[in-house]
Order: sequence, then C-alpha cells, then structure tokens
Amino acid sequence: MSSLADRIAVVTGASRGIGAATAQLLGARGARVVALARSLTPRRTERRWDLACDLTDEANLTETAAAVLDQWGAPDIVVSNAGAFLLRPFEATSLEDLESQIAVNLRAPFALARAFLPAMREDGGVLIHVGSIADHVGFPENAAYAASKFALRGLHETLVAEYRGTGVRVSLVSPGPTDTSMWDPVDPDTREGFVARVDMLRPEDVAEAIAFVATLPPHVHIDWLRLGPA
Repeated sequence: MSSLADRIAVVTGASRGIGAATAQLLGARGARVVALARSLTPRRTERRWDLACDLTDEANLTETAAAVLDQWGAPDIVVSNAGAFLLRPFEATSLEDLESQIAVNLRAPFALARAFLPAMREDGGVLIHVGSIADHVGFPENAAYAASKFALRGLHETLVAEYRGTGVRVSLVSPGPTDTSMWDPVDPDTREGFVARVDMLRPEDVAEAIAFVATLPPHVHIDWLRLGPA
C-alpha cells in the first residue's frame, strides 16, 4: 500500500465516533489532516487543522472549503463521514424528519463533493463516502435514514461513473452496526433483534477499512466495501 506521508486528508464528522477515529488514524500514518465538525474547537498545527463547520450550511461549507484549498491545497483524500441517524416507525416519521436526515446524509455529502472534487482533478485523489448497511438493506424503523443512505449510494455510483478516467476515485464504505454514541438513545442491548453493543464494530475498525481504501495504489479502485460484525 502507498504511504500517507504528507498527503492531505479532509475528514468530516471528526469530533467523535468513526470520524474521530479516522482522523486520528490517518494522522498517525503520516497524513496532514483537516478535521471538520460543528462542535470542534478551531485549532491548527503543522499536521492537523480542526475547523468548526456546519456541513448543512452551504455558505459555511463553501467558506471553509475555500480556506482549506487556499492554505493547504487540494486534498488527496476526502472522507465524507458526517451523518445523522434516526430510528422511528414509518407512521411516526414526519416529513421534517425525512428532510433532516436528507440534509445531513445526502445534501451535505453532495455539497462537500462539489466543494473539493473540481480541485482534485489535477492530481487525482480519493473521495470516500461512509454509508451504512442501510444503504443496501431495509430494516424496520429505518424509513427516513435508509431513504437518505440509499440516495447517498445513488450519488456515489453517479460520481464513480462521471469521474472514471480522471484520476479521482470514488469509494463507498458501508459499515454494519458500530458502537458509537448514536446508539445511546436507542439502547440496543435491551431491544430484540438488535446487535448488542459489545458485539458491534468499533469506530477504529471502520477507520482501518477507510485507511485501506485510501492507501491503495492510484490504479486500484474499490467501488464498494461492506463490513460488519463477525
């Protein structure tokens, strides 16, 4: 696998869970990391730049991306990880619920790709969308969440087709249940049919999969990588 030394990696949703684990791992392997999340306290070192950014705010995202491109240049790796999770029966799910899921899980990745992909054409790179098992499989109480993640997969497949041959690779990493704070209000350990948290993937497991995709040679393209608990 190729080295991450001095490659520029942008990671969204980097304040916790999979995003935080990915930002830490890529940085540990030599990348210069731009970490984006609404709750991050802005700070900057030679190797890491934390920026508070609301990806659902187009003006905020546009301004943030412009600053990254101006000061650190086009990224070699973009990990589009930020997401929202809703578990609710269909008949209790409002249109506002659906719109909220789409805003974070589809509209934000769309805007992020628009912000960085044009600049990545010259030197190539990889855009990694973090999906979910719910981007391919429907589960009860997942109507709004699955709709947004299936739509993200549609965006991913279109970008694969459009950027084929440009040097920019687009990959989808779809993890199964992962033990992050999003499960706190659900308490899966007490609900029938749910994977116990102790048996779930860890954020570091998903980060390893993302790093694997990001460090493959430029002539290798992983379209879709699906992983889950054993």
